[in-house]
Amino acid sequence: MKILIVTQTYWPDPNGQSVFTTHLAEGLAKAGHRVLVLMPAEGWRSACAPRRGVRLCRVPAVRMPWYDTVRLTPFPMLAARRVVRGFRPDVVHIQDHYFLAEWVAREAARQGIPLLGTNHFLPANLSQNFPLPPRLRPALQPAIDALLWKSMLRVYNRLDFVTAPTATAAEILRRQRLVPPVMPISCGVDTDRFRPRPAAPREAMRRKYGLHPQKPLFLFVGRVDGEKRLDVLLHAAARLPRDDFQIAIAGKGLHAESLQALAETLRLGARVRFLGYVPAADLPGLLNAADVFVMPSEAELQSIATLEAMASGLPVLAARAQALPELVEDGVNGYLFRPGDAADAARLMARLLAERPRWEALGAAGREKALAHSLASTVQHYEAAYRAAMTAHLKRAWAQVPQGKGKKSRRGVWWKN
Repeated sequence: MKILIVTQTYWPDPNGQSVFTTHLAEGLAKAGHRVLVLMPAEGWRSACAPRRGVRLCRVPAVRMPWYDTVRLTPFPMLAARRVVRGFRPDVVHIQDHYFLAEWVAREAARQGIPLLGTNHFLPANLSQNFPLPPRLRPALQPAIDALLWKSMLRVYNRLDFVTAPTATAAEILRRQRLVPPVMPISCGVDTDRFRPRPAAPREAMRRKYGLHPQKPLFLFVGRVDGEKRLDVLLHAAARLPRDDFQIAIAGKGLHAESLQALAETLRLGARVRFLGYVPAADLPGLLNAADVFVMPSEAELQSIATLEAMASGLPVLAARAQALPELVEDGVNGYLFRPGDAADAARLMARLLAERPRWEALGAAGREKALAHSLASTVQHYEAAYRAAMTAHLKRAWAQVPQGKGKKSRRGVWWKN
């Protein structure tokens, strides 16, 4: 099968969409498919090159100043036409609804090629990072979210088939009146790379990142942006009248400086350390050097970072928000706190510190859950989804045959409705 994947972000970008798309493309190539990934470049130079069995092509782009994982491709029409007509894919798989993906989907529709899209988007992923005045944000937020959903659905409602990482994510799309059928398929996790490593040099990894070698370590890994609600984690730490624990925040993002300022205001001192960007090579070791993984975000459609922590055998403390309860079962492989409630998060942090003998059992239960999300299973499910998209495409094309005529109508008209 010839598969064209279109995405805003890909390796080595450290975010969930990038990790998923990279794993999927490489897994499909390993399974014998021809895979081309089209994405925005870091600048104005276009280029194509192979990597791990996948052909990567980049289109000239500019980075959005307030959200660095979105790169605008001002003139994507020619690139979309050239790639679709040159590669002639059996199916096109878009990962977002931005300019490049939309124009590739338009060209694929004109060529009569089946279209599938995976949704990684929630309005909060963008709107929480817009530079809005704090006093106006509550009043403007509903209108902004509605406009962002409208922009996304304008593209995704014209696809043949849609996937989402979890049942929660799929249901969110249905509530937004998504037209095509939607199927939940896990983003998957590399359970060989991310696994418990009892012999790993925990203290050496902690020293490398300036962490206390012995104190219990709560670790967050991900983008340091507004929707991750790391402010809740810092306020929770400030509510604990003790210093026998530490929090490490691994990642970079737009809110790093403001969160460091908040930590200083709360006088957290050595209890919190901002690690910045952690190279992929260090991530399995850092997870094995931690004791508890923390995910306070309220905008997760799955959370690959949480899956990686579970696969590594860590208990998880997470917000009871969006799809996180699909990964974390309260009292089984971790605990869930009320979203945005620092007092509740602090209560459960204290509980975990008091339940140190249970950490191993909680982590083992998480590892067992993570094994059901293997990358091999994800690839197999996407192969089935591509076949489903082809079937849906044929049904849709047949439905467009004008009554009383023996040929189907032009597919491109579909985008004008």
